[in-house]
Amino acid sequence: MVSRNTLTTVGGVALLLAAVTGCAPADEAAAPTTSASPSADVCAAGTLSTKTTGKLTVGTDNPAYGPWFSDNKPSNGKGFESAVAYAVAQQLGFPAENVTWVSVTFNNAIAPGPKDFDFDINQFSITEDRRKAIDFSSPYYLVRQTVISTKGSKIAGATSLADLKSAKLGAQVGTTSYQAITDLIKPSATPQVYNNNDDAKAALVNGTVDGIVVDLPTAFYMTAAELDNGVIVGQLPQVGVPEQFGLVLDKGSPLTGCVSQAVDKLRQDGTLAVLEKTWLAGTAGAPELQ
Repeated sequence: MVSRNTLTTVGGVALLLAAVTGCAPADEAAAPTTSASPSADVCAAGTLSTKTTGKLTVGTDNPAYGPWFSDNKPSNGKGFESAVAYAVAQQLGFPAENVTWVSVTFNNAIAPGPKDFDFDINQFSITEDRRKAIDFSSPYYLVRQTVISTKGSKIAGATSLADLKSAKLGAQVGTTSYQAITDLIKPSATPQVYNNNDDAKAALVNGTVDGIVVDLPTAFYMTAAELDNGVIVGQLPQVGVPEQFGLVLDKGSPLTGCVSQAVDKLRQDGTLAVLEKTWLAGTAGAPELQ
């Protein structure tokens, strides 16, 4: 895990683009936008109507987990999603000192009703069902769901979905990780639901479950830094359109188009590729379960 401050990285990102833009994944480069591009005047710095005049309010959960954040401090610019948030803010005309963070639980962020943030970043997978209650920006990351366990567990050596049918599995409530268990693995035992990944991890450690499902970067982080004898069992198959993470906004927010435009620019100029390379692990060591 890189430890340098990404507030500096974002500011100097142009120096790295020539080296890494050509390395961006093909599917990331082709990720579709989710709304029509607004005019430049509408999104000009100083013209956006935000929750607090002159400030951009960004939400995320507490605790804020690595590798998306670092030291549970979203405001330090370290970690992929913290760095993305500041890069989007910069595109919108808000310097780092004008970005304010608020704590919002995962489920509250995607629930219907007014929000107290301008956008929220917390590994929200873009789904049509969620679109009924909230807006999403263009995707900033493409993700795979992954099963993790501990050495010596009954599923540590699993190589297929069939090997997981009799396993006791768990995931955070309201996530596509949980949905992946029910839709793809379809275990014989009802999956366990947890308020957050810390609770799911604790259940894995104490043997309540044989394995838990998280996104791939979180799987690398947990097994390397948070679990004794943690192992990545494997990635779940990709079905249909790749799963995408997007920023969450109020339903019908006037900011949605401008935020999407900012994310699109960061993808096109290679910034997202730089930040992904800086903060997120690759896929080596995470075989796909068949």
